[in-house]
Amino acid sequence: MTSSESHTVTIYIAGDLAEAKTTCRNFCFEVGLCVTVEPTSFIYTGGEEAGVRVGLINYPRFPSSPEEINGKAFALADRLMRDLCQHSYSVVTPTETHWHSRRPA
Repeated sequence: MTSSESHTVTIYIAGDLAEAKTTCRNFCFEVGLCVTVEPTSFIYTGGEEAGVRVGLINYPRFPSSPEEINGKAFALADRLMRDLCQHSYSVVTPTETHWHSRRPA
């Protein structure tokens, strides 16, 4: 048995599940990473949109620092935003929730 300090990060973004999986697969192959990809629904005032929840953990077989995990999460979220043709995403860490938008202010 191996263990490491827990650190989880979750990316929330709207878009197509199959396309998100493809983007995650390519990103993971490039940087050496394992993520979970789950379908989710965003329900908001006046509407609903399909999207994904992408999870990263501090995997004990290949432990990383929280900063490394966060960095990979933000890089992946940026790639997902581009590939899924979205304007924004959220990244949730154990201590903060970050919202990134490329919409004009």
